[in-house]
Formats: sequence, C-alpha cells, structure tokens
Amino acid sequence: MHSLAPDLRAAVCEHRPALKELSLKLHAMPETRFEEYYAVEQLTGRLAAAGFEVDKGVADLPTAFTATHRGAADGPTIAVLLEYDALPGIGHGCGHNLIAAGGLIAALAAVAVRPGHAGTLKVIGTPGEEGGGGKILMLERGAFEGVDAAVMFHPADRSLRARHALAASHLRLTFHGVAAHAAKAPWDGRSAAAAAQLFLTAVDSMRQFIPPTARVHGIVTHGGDAPNVVPEHAELDIYVREATSAALDELLVRVLAAAEGAALATGTTVEHAETAPRYTERNNNMTMADRLAAHTAGLGLELEPPSPANPAGSSDIGNVSVQLPVIHPYVQICPRGTPGHSAQMREAARTPEAHAMTETIATALAALVLDLLGDPEFLTSVREEFHASVPACAPDRCQES
Repeated sequence: MHSLAPDLRAAVCEHRPALKELSLKLHAMPETRFEEYYAVEQLTGRLAAAGFEVDKGVADLPTAFTATHRGAADGPTIAVLLEYDALPGIGHGCGHNLIAAGGLIAALAAVAVRPGHAGTLKVIGTPGEEGGGGKILMLERGAFEGVDAAVMFHPADRSLRARHALAASHLRLTFHGVAAHAAKAPWDGRSAAAAAQLFLTAVDSMRQFIPPTARVHGIVTHGGDAPNVVPEHAELDIYVREATSAALDELLVRVLAAAEGAALATGTTVEHAETAPRYTERNNNMTMADRLAAHTAGLGLELEPPSPANPAGSSDIGNVSVQLPVIHPYVQICPRGTPGHSAQMREAARTPEAHAMTETIATALAALVLDLLGDPEFLTSVREEFHASVPACAPDRCQES
C-alpha cells in the first residue's frame, strides 16, 4: 500500500468548503453540452487565482479550457480532466458537478504541497461529454498533444477501479413521406411516422439476434404535426453501441438496413447522419488504476476491480484512452441500483455523502498525479502497459506519435 503524505491530506481538507461550494453552485446552475459558460468561469477563476496559466476557448470550443502549472524542472505532462455539462431536462443526473469540483481540488492540492514539482500539471476542461463528444473534438484539434497521462473520476452507485465502456454511434434517422388528408384521401399519402414505427419494430425483432453486448435505443423526436394529416416527416435519435469499434461497425450495417427496409415497405425514403463523433471503447490503464486503489484504501475506500458484471454506457474518454494512458474510476455516491441519468442520481450528487466521497477520491487523484510527475519508473510502467494494450493504430483511430 502506498501511504499518502499528511500534507496532501491537509491540503485537500483545507479545500473542503470550496469543493462543496463549487459543487453546489454547478448543481444549481446546470448547463447542457457546449453551453457551460457559468461552469467555465467558476473553474478557471479558481485556477487562475491558484497560479495556473489559463487558456479559454481551446480547440475552437468556447467552453473548453486548459489551465497549466509548470514545475521547477523538466518532466512529463500529466492532465486532470474535468467534465461539467448537465443532462437536458434532468440537470446534473450524472454528477458532473462532482467531477469538476473534485478534479479541481485534486489539482490545487497537488500544486499546494509540491509547487516545485517536476514537469507540468495541466487541468483540461472538457465540455459536451453528454452526447457532444467534446473530448474527441479536443483530441482531433490538438488539445491533448504532449500529455503523457490523464486522470479523472466519475460518480456512480458503486466504487470501481475501472469499467469497460461501449463504443457508440449517435445516429439521427429522418424519414420522408408524402402528406395527405388522413380522412379524405389517405391513399395519396405515404406516412413517415409509419416508417419510423416499423423501423422501431424491426429493431425490436433484431434484439434476439444481436450479441448481449449490443445496445440499440432511442426516441422519436418528431412524428407529425396534426392527427388528420399523414406525416410527411419523422425523425428519430438513436444510440447504437457495441463492445468494440469493429463490432459497432458491423451492427450499424444491420441497423441502417432495417431503416432502409422500413422506408421501402412504407413507400418513404430515409436519410441518416451521425450527430456526434464516434465514441470508442475504453482502454483502462490498470497500472494507474491499481495505484489509485492503493491510495484510496489508505483513506478507507476500497475500489472494486473491474468485472463484466459491471457494464457501463459510453463516453468520449474512450477516444482519449486509445491515444494515451487514462483512468476513469468510479466512486459510490448513492445506493447500489440507483440508475444513472436520473432524478435520484441528480439529488445524490448534492448530498454531504457525495461531497465526502469526492473529497476522498480527490485526495487519491492528487497523490496519483504526484506519483506520475515525480516517479519516472512508475510512469514508465504506465507507458509500457499502454503500448501493450493498444493495437497497431488504424488510420481513422490513432494519431501519429
């Protein structure tokens, strides 16, 4: 077990009121993807006051930022990643207010106890995780260039060192039909709503014949304008997910074929588009995850090892994880079985218990950051695992290194 320095614990404890204040402010002012202006001001103001060099609007995203603290000697660049977007209609039902507050306090505490650290500590504010693929856009536009490893955490209904996440496509299907009076001459029309309904039935019929790792789900966002008019336009937002990017590509072919079949059967046409960058599966760096678990154990928090029995959704952190070593552990803030993206999770994300757990994981993250900055042998082992775990880069998935 790796013990935590008393001064690090004290530094995080000193920031406890600020952690709670910031978390509750963000919780009370939920902002959806790429609209997180209040959150950015709250976060960057605190980082600038602590001596970080702040750069807003990075990667041509107004609510993305970096905050950099350069050490006294050359060394690696380690990033703490913050998320702060909320869910439409729910608010912070994914607990991103805690990710932002906890990650910020981890970075501030690390600098407070080791102001002359080697290398560079960078805080990267990543907007639009909820369906916007903000990290993917930032990755493609160079915001992660030069970063040797990145760390973050996520609230959940259990505490885990790591969790697999699914590759995902955010798909919009638009059916085009022919309008007609639904009573006088329905035979002159072609119902786009009927096509949408038939497509959803086809997907349900497909479920028995796709792997248990696959997920296809979504909503009808437009199904017509009046009940006495044959709908000429219907639209669906669909998520298609699979365990790997290769499996996702195969599943998408079948889903889009079902859409074409529904259009053919109803005399309509269909268009499709991906509304966000493609999310890849997650490549968890267990060398870092196990070190973090050793730190949390010293604080009385046991992180369970990853298991297929603990499936997850999808996140743009997956795309980062195939480019550089990353961890994305989970910390319990609510009873097991509490659904994510729910009102129950939203309410849990503002409780004293959630803030206490966030303080614990922030302390461990700060310790891990200092390990990565100050222990070259440890960082070498992290890099070795990463290079062994990532297959040869495909042109559409990996950058040159």
